[in-house]
Amino acid sequence: MRPLLTSAQIREADAFTIANEPISSVNLMERAAKAFVGWFVNHFPDKNQSITVYCGTGNNGGDGLAIARMLDVHQYTHLNIKIARFSDKASNDFNNNFKRVQGTGIPLVEIGKEESFPNEDAHIIIDALLGTGLNKPLEGDYKRLVNHINSLGKTVVAVDVPTGFFADGEIQPDAAVLKTDLVITFQQPKINFLLPESAPYIKCCETVNIGIDERFIGSLNSPYQLVEEKDIRRMLKLRHRFSNKGTYGHALIVAGQPETMGAALLCAAACAYAGAGLTTACVPQSGLTALNSYMPEIMAIVRNGHEVPDIEWDNFIAMGIGPGLGKDEFSSALFTDILTNYKKPVVIDADALNLLAIHKELWDAIPPNSILTPHMKEFDRLFGEHKNWWQRIQAGIQKAKERSVYILLKNDYTIVITPQGKVFFNSTSNPAMATGGMGDVLTGIITSLLAQKYSSEEACIIGAYIHGKAGDELAVPNRMNVVLPGLLAGRLSVTMAKLMV
Repeated sequence: MRPLLTSAQIREADAFTIANEPISSVNLMERAAKAFVGWFVNHFPDKNQSITVYCGTGNNGGDGLAIARMLDVHQYTHLNIKIARFSDKASNDFNNNFKRVQGTGIPLVEIGKEESFPNEDAHIIIDALLGTGLNKPLEGDYKRLVNHINSLGKTVVAVDVPTGFFADGEIQPDAAVLKTDLVITFQQPKINFLLPESAPYIKCCETVNIGIDERFIGSLNSPYQLVEEKDIRRMLKLRHRFSNKGTYGHALIVAGQPETMGAALLCAAACAYAGAGLTTACVPQSGLTALNSYMPEIMAIVRNGHEVPDIEWDNFIAMGIGPGLGKDEFSSALFTDILTNYKKPVVIDADALNLLAIHKELWDAIPPNSILTPHMKEFDRLFGEHKNWWQRIQAGIQKAKERSVYILLKNDYTIVITPQGKVFFNSTSNPAMATGGMGDVLTGIITSLLAQKYSSEEACIIGAYIHGKAGDELAVPNRMNVVLPGLLAGRLSVTMAKLMV
């Protein structure tokens, strides 16, 4: 896992590296600027494009001055620097880099308090105004300058974070933030980059290594972690010779109504493709023909009318409930019967989540280590309205601890929150997967992994990753604009096999 640090932890890691490498702070700044420029010159190779570097007077501005100096060495011929002198304060490293850049001949303009902004003819703006130390919304001259740059319609590349954007914590919807085409960030993505609030301000983000001490970063025990492919390769279990269908568990999917059998079919199919030894779907009588036609490998328990079926609970290692189930009285009775009789962890999705939001008394019957898989609206129905995603994460941490459940909050970077207060961000998936039925597939995958005796935490982390990875494999090589969930379910076994090599 790659630790994701808060802004306070980032400063702590920088200070540790400076003290223990050892390296001076200005030389660490030099290293960061070199990493930025290394990425920049490879992706903006036209050295005749005009570039303006906007600098504040703190350390982010010092980065900007060092970047301008290095771009000059790389023979970018139309460089200029604009310094926002909105206070009398300046960091020592900014002052050191200011002295260094003065000998280069790069044109430099200073903008004072309440001054009019000079004309801007550059093709590219590099934003080095304010960094991760920002702890309150912009106001005054900085707000005015950000709004001015946003109005220019230029290509904007931010150093580490866009000016006005918080690395962590709540971002106000009306905050003044510089809108960037690219952020080149240092060492690891910032937590808020992975939340939907970043979308209006960050089109693309690249991370460059600047040599911060990774062992110290790990020792900070950040609850926020980014899941990487190597983590999944380590977690996945190979299928061995002399194993059989019983080795890989029996999963039950309780889903579907006559009008919503598609959800049940997708969920059950994903469960089978993800490796459950046996998959049974509990579906209405009218859906049996569809089930047998769609995937004859899946067995059935039939629901007749409004009668709760007699289920041999001990036959099943894992259970997923909810896709297309409905919210009527019979569905509620069935859900209650399951929670009353089945004491192993269950995967609760879709209509089962909605039933849980309506019937609060059912919370106490949920087995420990069960998994809830809400999207944003379902999450708010369960736990109350939230103004932003940071609030949802903090509420999720609290509720997961209180209820001893895992919460998988669907997002571009799907978030897994554990009863221990850990928060894992998934790193796979793409916009081509934004289509109805994808959540049903994810529920089937997670249920399948539980049946194969993965822990609830492993099932959530692996499930989200391979779900997104299969979508990535389908979308990118084939340039697919839409990846349908049925196609993704059929891809799962191939995706998992590749990760087990």
